[in-house]
Amino acid sequence: MSKVLKADQIVQQKKAKEIIYPDSDGKRMADNTEQFDFIVELKLNMEWIFAEEPNVFVAGDLLWYPVEGDNKIRLAPDTMLAFGRPKGRRGSYMQWKEAGIAPQVVFEVLSPGNRAKEMKKKLEFYEKYGVQEYYIIDPDRKTLKGYIRAGHQLSPIVQMNGWISPKLKIKFEIKNKEILLYQPDGNPFIKYLELTQRFQEKSLALDAEKVLTENEKARAENEKARAENEKARAESERIRAESERMRAESERMRAENEKVRAESERVRAENEKARAESEKARAEKLAEQLRLLGIDPDKV
Repeated sequence: MSKVLKADQIVQQKKAKEIIYPDSDGKRMADNTEQFDFIVELKLNMEWIFAEEPNVFVAGDLLWYPVEGDNKIRLAPDTMLAFGRPKGRRGSYMQWKEAGIAPQVVFEVLSPGNRAKEMKKKLEFYEKYGVQEYYIIDPDRKTLKGYIRAGHQLSPIVQMNGWISPKLKIKFEIKNKEILLYQPDGNPFIKYLELTQRFQEKSLALDAEKVLTENEKARAENEKARAENEKARAESERIRAESERMRAESERMRAENEKVRAESERVRAENEKARAESEKARAEKLAEQLRLLGIDPDKV
């Protein structure tokens, strides 16, 4: 690699590091209450559906930067889902920091202010940067549009009424001039207030479960400590009993040695007595012999 090329790469890398990717584009999330309510309801239902999936990231009105080094290429879908990415807070979705994974499903909720040219640019953006499913909901006109990837293109879904999303498993319906969405279990999407209550109940249940788990853990640790203390006590008792046994054995051996010593002393005394008696008998025999020879042993 030439020095010029290497220097150029270093300059490019330095420039890339200096680029700032804003967390906000300064645009409003919604133009009216109906649009806002639909966006919030959509996002919260997506979070509820995938609450048990740690690697499904759900976001609302979050700037998505698909290209590293260019902070002008960006878009903030009303709701987006990225499968294979962990949950958690993000100031923006920088695709190169997300293992290169583009959001697979995006939603746009229209307001009267949306223009055809603007929506065409959004479709081109989502098509170019890898979206698999793109849905457009118009709460004002009560219409639904959808696109699904076919090769390098996002192709229109011909019949949205009754359509089931391949990725989300949710069902779209227009009934009595109302837009209806159904969760994978067939139940209608939950309204904001009910969802909030459910999230609170779930949070309380998780907190209670956490406390229960922690109490169970503490109980198990106490039980383990008790068992270890009991084991230590038993071992201490065993050592004490062994020491007592060894002391008794030592005492027995001492008594046995004392007995042996006494017996040895008795035998020695008897031997001494026998020796004295033998010496006396020998002296008496010698005196008798001297008398037979006419010698008085007392005068010798």
